[in-house]
Amino acid sequence: MATEPKTGGRTTRRRVHTRANLLDAAFAVFAAKGFGRVSIEEVCEAAGYTRGAFYSNFSSLDELFFALYRQRAELIAEQVAGALALDGPDLDVAQSVDRVTEVLLLDVDWLLVKTDFLVHAARDPAVAETLLEHRAGLRRTIADRLFRARGHTELPAVLGDVDSAAHAVVAAYDGVTVQLLLDKDVDGARAWLRQLLTALLTDGSGTAH
Repeated sequence: MATEPKTGGRTTRRRVHTRANLLDAAFAVFAAKGFGRVSIEEVCEAAGYTRGAFYSNFSSLDELFFALYRQRAELIAEQVAGALALDGPDLDVAQSVDRVTEVLLLDVDWLLVKTDFLVHAARDPAVAETLLEHRAGLRRTIADRLFRARGHTELPAVLGDVDSAAHAVVAAYDGVTVQLLLDKDVDGARAWLRQLLTALLTDGSGTAH
C-alpha cells in the first residue's frame, strides 16, 4: 500500500491526489456498506493506502465525511447559483427552475451515504452541529442568489424573505430525495422537484410575482 510522503506541511500534487482517492474510495464503500459499518482500514484498503496516508489527510471518518459533504454541497450550490444567475431585467423564474431541476445532483448512492450520516449525527450533538453549519452554508448561498434575483423578480409574499425562501428550497429538495431513496425514480424526482420549486418561487403557474 502507498504511504504519504512528508513534505514539511506543504500540500503537494501527490497529497491532493491521495486525498481525492481516499474520498472516492470512501464514497464507494459508504454507499455499499453504510457509513456506520465502515472502518478506516476498509477505506484505506479500497483506496490502496496505509493508515498513515489516511491520518495525514483526515483525523477521523467524520472529518472525511464532511469533506465529501462539502464537495456535494458546493456542487449543489454551484448548480443552483448557475441556474439562477441571470442578471438582465427579463429574469424568468420558471425557466430558472427548469434549469435547476435539469442539472441538480440527484444521486441515489450519495443520498444513501448522507442519510446514514444524518442518523449518526442525530445521536452525536457535536457532529450534528457541524452538519448544521454545512447546511446553513448551502442555504446562505441559495439566499444570496435569490437576493440578487429579487431586483427583477418578487418572491411570493408567503415566503417572507430570501432566507425563508432558501429554507423552503432546501426542504423541497430534502423531501423529494427521501422519495427518490425509496422508488429510485430519478426522472420522477426531477419532475416533482420542478413542480414544488415552481409553486414555491412563483404564483404556482410558473409566472413570477
